[in-house]
Amino acid sequence: MRPMKKSPKSRCASCRDMECYDGKDCFELSDLHRSMYQDPYISKLHRAATAIEGRHYCQEPRISEIMLFAREMNFKRLGLAFCIGLSEEARVIEKILSREFKVISVCCKVSGIAKGDYHLEQIRPGKPIEVMCNPAGQAQILNDAKTDLNVICGLCVGHDAIFTMQSKAPVTTLITKDRVLGHNPAAALYVRYIRRNLLPDEGA
Repeated sequence: MRPMKKSPKSRCASCRDMECYDGKDCFELSDLHRSMYQDPYISKLHRAATAIEGRHYCQEPRISEIMLFAREMNFKRLGLAFCIGLSEEARVIEKILSREFKVISVCCKVSGIAKGDYHLEQIRPGKPIEVMCNPAGQAQILNDAKTDLNVICGLCVGHDAIFTMQSKAPVTTLITKDRVLGHNPAAALYVRYIRRNLLPDEGA
């Protein structure tokens, strides 16, 4: 294989040309990457995802796309792993998804394990019992339920990573938690008054 034209420490986000959009193989890895889609299940997931993108581009909200994807994959059992702080949203999501699918939902505080049991930092130090989030337990319950697809609703940063690592079923995110920005983390990038705090060198 010829040497890569760019460092393997990719920084595509800084690229201004984006010639890959027109078919350029900047890293000369297309043969390797093509082989990854020979896996039957990855191929099936990818085909379904691409079909939804092609048929419904800019037409459906994300929750509808999740349902379309599940339908395309012939999934029957969907898991919903949600944060207790988004319980109301979870009820609505479950109601919508349950019109077509069997939904197994599990709250982040499942099992009621105290943070003190693991000497974890508390939001309110001194509170007698502050229950920890339990993403591994959420995944275990959904694994036991043999869900076909798991949907994340507002799990904390890091807890979502643990859940995804432990889940046997594919995972997709419907709501990304951002307590400050109304669960719209992209606002930090769009609003210059917030962005300048993150990138002070760029000025106002």
